[in-house]
Amino acid sequence: MTSAANSITRDLHRLPIPGENAFGATAPYDVEKIRRDFPILQRKIHGKPLVYLDNAATTQKPQSVIDALVNYYCEDNSNVHRGVHLLSERATAAYENSRSVVQHFINAAEPSEIIFVRGTTEAINLVAQTYGRRHVGPGDEVIISALEHHSNIVPWQMLCEEKGARLRVVPINDRGELILEEYEKFLGPKTKLVSVSHISNALGTLNPLRQIIASAHRYNVPVLIDGAQAVPRIPVDVRDLDCDFYAFSSHKLYGPTGLGILYGKAKLLDAMPPYQGGGDMISSVTFEKTTYNKLPHKFEAGTPHVAGAIGLAAAIEYVSRLGMENIATYEHDLLTYATDVVSQIPGIRLIGTAREKAGVLSFVLDPIHPHDIGTILDQQGIAIRTGHHCAQPVMQRFGVPATARASFGLYNTRAEVDALAAGLQKVKEVFA
Repeated sequence: MTSAANSITRDLHRLPIPGENAFGATAPYDVEKIRRDFPILQRKIHGKPLVYLDNAATTQKPQSVIDALVNYYCEDNSNVHRGVHLLSERATAAYENSRSVVQHFINAAEPSEIIFVRGTTEAINLVAQTYGRRHVGPGDEVIISALEHHSNIVPWQMLCEEKGARLRVVPINDRGELILEEYEKFLGPKTKLVSVSHISNALGTLNPLRQIIASAHRYNVPVLIDGAQAVPRIPVDVRDLDCDFYAFSSHKLYGPTGLGILYGKAKLLDAMPPYQGGGDMISSVTFEKTTYNKLPHKFEAGTPHVAGAIGLAAAIEYVSRLGMENIATYEHDLLTYATDVVSQIPGIRLIGTAREKAGVLSFVLDPIHPHDIGTILDQQGIAIRTGHHCAQPVMQRFGVPATARASFGLYNTRAEVDALAAGLQKVKEVFA
């Protein structure tokens, strides 16, 4: 990026520029001050203060992210790349700066390893339809786990059905932990790819990725990680993990909706065919032949979500100033407190009690259906998620149709956990 482009971006958006210590500065963790950064947390629901405990579905946005979006649309709105007028140059500089911000945030080797997509789902589908279609054939095997979100199940089912391959599923124990002995048995010459979550969206299980990745690499098998729940909660270093692909979504990282990231090692991305055809992913087009653009643009056909990328960079700046280690510690302490408080409520059964967990608490309160729990809590201003959480096989494993799920974010408090417990007592009273 040129110094002029850096100057444009710095002036307009005040986003972190790689190399300026944007990711090292942290302040003391003051949750009440943090909460004031999120406008929606000041509102009331049904006349009650909002208690937002649905962060695994999507997170709320700090004012700095909202401002970044508004500033872009008010000051810089233009299509990116190839434009020679000032607005296009400014938008392009901000957009490509955002790619560098993401690169440094997850410690990718270079910006070209960062592909902008619509979300985690599209990132996984991209790998399935490019790397997967090229490398998986009849009789081959793809390994996933019993913890996966539907978006890390269905694309591989589709690929295996098309190619005549087999989908192997690593089972889980009663705590919701992967049975790694079974995983090791699955690996072999037929294995073409492993795709697992970093943190389970349904249970909060934190998977032992280093062991999973190292075992796969002994067979030269690449590993894709669904990091949608991990990136907002814990520090992620893709080179330290040595994963081959890593996918996550902006909207779970306090950024805008409609944007996601696929990280891939450059040597793998270079060898993969384009995912979609259209503008910007080409070098030249004739009716006889098309040559494709270099990384990362080869995988970014059409007008991208420019505002979303700028907003994601602002979100990364925000969490980086708080410090991902600080966020992880705070959320772990909050989860420990919530687990203790909620488990003491008579009739509550926790679903997913892994020894290594992140900020997700799933439970049932027999014989009350989770949807009824969610409805009554909503009347108290408490937002949780109820249902199968796009993880129906997990529900089947534990013999329940659905769970109630409280998921925590960097702005939640012990007082809100107490409000949840009081709300659950209210649910019991209604159904007594």
